[in-house]
Amino acid sequence: MRGIWAGLLVWMICAVDGFAVDFNRDVRPILAAKCFACHGPDEGTREAELRLDQREPALAAEVLSPGDAAQSELIRRIESHDPELRMPPVDAGAALSKAQQATLREWVAEGAAYATHWAFIPPQKTELPSVENDTWVRNEIDRFILQRLEKAGVRPAAPATRVALVRRLYLDLIGLPPTPEQADAFVNDTAPRAYERLVDRLLKSPHYGERWARAWLDLARYSDTNGYEKDRNRSIWPYRDWVIRALNQDLPFDQFTVEQLAGDMLPGASQSQRVATGFHRNTMLNEEGGIDPLEYRFYAMVDRVATTGTVWLGLTTGCAQCHSHKYDPISHTDYYRLLGLLNNADEPDLTVRSETLEQQERQLTAEIRRRELDLGNHFPVAQDVPDTPENRAAHLERKYAEWETQQRAIAARWQVLNPHTLTSNSAKLERLEDGSIFSSGDITKRDLFTLQFRGLPASGVTALQLEVLPDERLPASGPGRTFYEGRKGDFFLSELTVKRQGQTVAFSKGSQSYGKISVGSGKAVAANVFDGEGSTGWATSGNEGRSARLVLNFAEPTSLAGEVEISLLFERHFAASLGRFRLAVTTDPHDVVASPWSPALQASLIKPEGQRTDEERQDLRLAFYQTAAELADARKPIDALRKQLPRYPTTMVMQERPADHPRETHRHHRGEFLSPRELVTPGLPDLFGGVTEKSPRNRLELARWLVSADNPLVARVTVNRAWRSLFGVGVMRTSGDFGTQSDPPTHPELLDWLAVDFMEQGWSLKRLHKQIVMSATYRQDSSRGDGEDDPSNLLYSRGPRHRLDAERIRDTLLQSSGLLSRKLYGPSVYPPQPAAVTALAYGRTAWPVSKGEDRYRRSLYTFNKRTAPFAAYTVFDAPTGESCVARRGRSNTPLQALTLLNDEMFFEMARSAARQVPDKASAEDGVSLLFRRFLTREPEAAEVRWIVDYWRKQRARLAAGELDAKAIAKQPNGTDLAAWTLVARVLMNLDEVITKQ
Repeated sequence: MRGIWAGLLVWMICAVDGFAVDFNRDVRPILAAKCFACHGPDEGTREAELRLDQREPALAAEVLSPGDAAQSELIRRIESHDPELRMPPVDAGAALSKAQQATLREWVAEGAAYATHWAFIPPQKTELPSVENDTWVRNEIDRFILQRLEKAGVRPAAPATRVALVRRLYLDLIGLPPTPEQADAFVNDTAPRAYERLVDRLLKSPHYGERWARAWLDLARYSDTNGYEKDRNRSIWPYRDWVIRALNQDLPFDQFTVEQLAGDMLPGASQSQRVATGFHRNTMLNEEGGIDPLEYRFYAMVDRVATTGTVWLGLTTGCAQCHSHKYDPISHTDYYRLLGLLNNADEPDLTVRSETLEQQERQLTAEIRRRELDLGNHFPVAQDVPDTPENRAAHLERKYAEWETQQRAIAARWQVLNPHTLTSNSAKLERLEDGSIFSSGDITKRDLFTLQFRGLPASGVTALQLEVLPDERLPASGPGRTFYEGRKGDFFLSELTVKRQGQTVAFSKGSQSYGKISVGSGKAVAANVFDGEGSTGWATSGNEGRSARLVLNFAEPTSLAGEVEISLLFERHFAASLGRFRLAVTTDPHDVVASPWSPALQASLIKPEGQRTDEERQDLRLAFYQTAAELADARKPIDALRKQLPRYPTTMVMQERPADHPRETHRHHRGEFLSPRELVTPGLPDLFGGVTEKSPRNRLELARWLVSADNPLVARVTVNRAWRSLFGVGVMRTSGDFGTQSDPPTHPELLDWLAVDFMEQGWSLKRLHKQIVMSATYRQDSSRGDGEDDPSNLLYSRGPRHRLDAERIRDTLLQSSGLLSRKLYGPSVYPPQPAAVTALAYGRTAWPVSKGEDRYRRSLYTFNKRTAPFAAYTVFDAPTGESCVARRGRSNTPLQALTLLNDEMFFEMARSAARQVPDKASAEDGVSLLFRRFLTREPEAAEVRWIVDYWRKQRARLAAGELDAKAIAKQPNGTDLAAWTLVARVLMNLDEVITKQ
C-alpha cells in the first residue's frame, strides 16, 4: 500500500507542476520493477544480451527509436497482445499497466532520454521554496513541507498540545517519558524560548546517547553472543559504551564513521579509537569444531560488505556477492573490490585499560610484592627447636640452600635460537627483541610453522626447549591463538620435528612444566609431539596467560651444524596454533628436564652466588617463598590479595595487517568460498569511480571516502535515518535501499537540502535532531483531522504517531513505575524473563537474573543472545543482532498485550507503580497519580470515573477472596496494594502508553 500511495503522490505532484516525463521519477521505476531482472546489469541472467538500464546498449540493440514511439520495438512489445511477443512475458506475472505503458510511450516520443539515478548524483541545495502561509514556518524544513501541502490543497494539522509535545520530545530525544513534574514545568513555562531550552537540555542529557545508541546498534548488529549453534558469550560491551559516549559528545558523524571503520589505522590510535572498530567485529562467529575458520571468516566479510553498503551507501551491495546486481550498477567484480578494502584486517581481542583499574592493580601489586618479600620473616622454626629469631633464620637458610641445590640440578643453560627464515601456511611469523616469535594473521585447523637456522652448536646438543609465552595481544593473553570460548588462549601442538641437512634428528623422551594429556593418549604429554600421531599432542589448557616449557631430549648428543629446520604442526578439529613462543637448545650433559622456572631464573641458579646481582638474588628468594611448603599458610593472605587484582575487560577489535603481509582478495564465482577466481585489486565500484590513483586503497581511505563529498549517498542516508527515527517513516520509505528499485523520496529537495546542510554544519547529529524537532512540521498534532486527504501522512500533514520500539516500551514502564536505574555503561545485565526462553537454546543456557539496580537498567544494556533473544523485546519486533537492520518492523499482535499483562517483569513494574499511591489517598487521587505517571497528561473526568469503578470492583473481589491479594501484592494484607497493582496493569496496557503521538 505504501508503494501505491507513493506512486499516487508522485503523480499528483507531477500533475500539479505540469512536468514532462522524467526518466528517474517516472521511467526508471517501471524498468527496474518490470525489466531489469532479465535486461539489467547482471550479465548472468540477461536475456538476448539486451540491456535496458543503459541508453547506448538499448540503442545498439535497436529496441528504441527516440522521438518515434510507433517505430520502437520496446513499445511494440509491451503493447502487443501476442503472448509470444509480449514483454514482460506473460508467465513472468509482471504485466505493465495501461498507465505504465503510456508513460513509456511518452518517454520514447520525447526522445527516450536516460539520466543517472538521482541518488548517484551529489546532492545540491535548492532555493528555499516560497509559501503562502509564512506564519506557519519555523525553520527551513517547514518551507519544503508546506509547499507540497499547499500545492495539494492540504492544510497542516494544528500544533500539538504542550503536554503532548513534552512527552513526544522526551521519548524522541532521550527515550524516556517525562515525570509529571517535568511535564508541568514545561507546560507552565511561558517564556518565548521555553521549547528550545527544553530541547537543548534533553540533547545534553547523558540519556541522549543511550536512546540513539540503540538505533545505531541495530545497524551494527550488536550482540553479546557469537551466534550459530553454540552461540557462546562474547565480550564486546565496551564498543557499546563507546557508541553511547560518542553520541553524548556529539562526535561529528564523519569522525564517528572513520573511528568505527578504521580507528586502529589512525596515527597514534588511542584505546578509544581501537575500541570503536568493534563495529565490524559484531559479525557472527562460528565455533563448531568441524568448520573451516577461513570459510566463516569469508562469510563475516560478506556481512561486512553488506552492512557497509546499508549504513553508508543505502544500497543493497550484498546482492552482488554471487553475481552482478540485477538492478543497480554494481558488478560482481565491484563487490569484491569493495570487499578487498575491508579484507586486510586481523581480528584480535583488546584489553581495555582504565586509570582506575590500573591504579588498583599498581597498589595491589605493590602490596603483594611487599608481603612476598616479608615471607621470610614468617618462616617456621625447625621441629623440636626453640622458637627464636635466630633459629627461624637458620632453618630458613638451610631450607633455601636445599631448594637451590634441587633446582640447580634441573636447571640448564639455554641458548635462544634465532631463525633466519620463518614461514607458515597462513600466519605471519615475526621475531621479537627477546628472541621469541609472535604469530599473527589467519589460522587454520592445520597450521605448520617452519623455522630455519644456521650457526647452531656443532656438537653435544642434548635437548631442545619450546617455551610458550603469554602476550596481551592474544586471546585470553595466550600463549595460544584459539579464539573459541572455553578454549581461548590455548593451542594444540601435534608434532615437533627437527631436521639437520634434511635428516630427521630423533628424540628419546621429553618433559613439560605444565601440560594436558591428549584425549585417548596413554603416553606422557611431552612424548606426544614426536610420536608421529597427529591426534596426540601438547596443550596448556587452564594455564592461559602464563608461560610453560616443553623440553625434548635428543636420543644422543647431536650436532646442529649447517642448515637446521624445526617445524611445528598444529592440527586439530579446531584452529589451535601458537601465538608466542621461543626455542632454545642446551649442551648441558645431564638429563635435562622441563623446569618450572624461566630460562632467566635458571641462569641465575646456575651462576655462582658471588656473581649474582641483587635483583637475581631477590628473584630466587621469591621463587623459593612462592613454593616452600612451610610458607603455605603464610601465603594464603597473599593469594587472597592476588584474587582481588582487577580483571580488565576485553573487547573485539580490528587491526590492520602489516604492509608486508597483506591478505589477497579473489573474486568468488557465484559467491562460493570454495570457488576463488582471479585476484581483485581493492577499490571502489565503477559506479563511484572504480580503481584509480586517487581512489581508496585501504580501510582508512575507504572510511574517509564514505564520509566525503565524493560519496553522493552518505549524507542523504544519514539524514533520512534521523528523519525516520523521529517521524516513524523516512523521506525515503526504503531506509536501507536508495537504489533504482526504491520508491522515490516524497520530498527530494528537502532530502538534499538537509543532506548538504548536515555536511556544511559539521556533521553534527545533535544539531540535525534539533533542526527537525524545532520545525513546525514536527510540532503538529498527530491526530488525523484534515489529514484525511493524506491518509498515509506522505505529505507530513500531521505530527508523528507510532508505537514505540521494544526497548523504549520497557524503559517507559520502568520510568513510570519508579524502578528505572539511571546507571550508565558497563557489562550487559539480565532482567527477569521466563526461564524457558534460554532453556530451549543450545546447551540449555542459564539466564542469571540480575540483582539490585542491574535488574532495572535501561533496556539498551540487556544481554542479547542471538539464538534466544530477550523474549519481551522479540514480541515487539526487536532484531536478534544476526544482521544489520536499517528499519525495524512494527507489528500489532495479541501477544504484545498478553506480554504486558502477564510477563512477571511487567507485573513487577505494575506492583512498583502501585506503591507510589499514598496509603490514605482517595480513589480519585490515586487514579490521577497513576494515570499521569503512565500517560503524562491529566485524565478526563470520564476516565477517572471508569478507572475508579474498576478499582472498586477489583478491591471488592480481593476482599472476598476471589483474587489472591498476597500473590498480586507480594505482601500479606496487601488488598489495597493489590487493587492498585491491577489498576496500574490496566494503564500499562493502554495504547496511548506505548505509542508516541
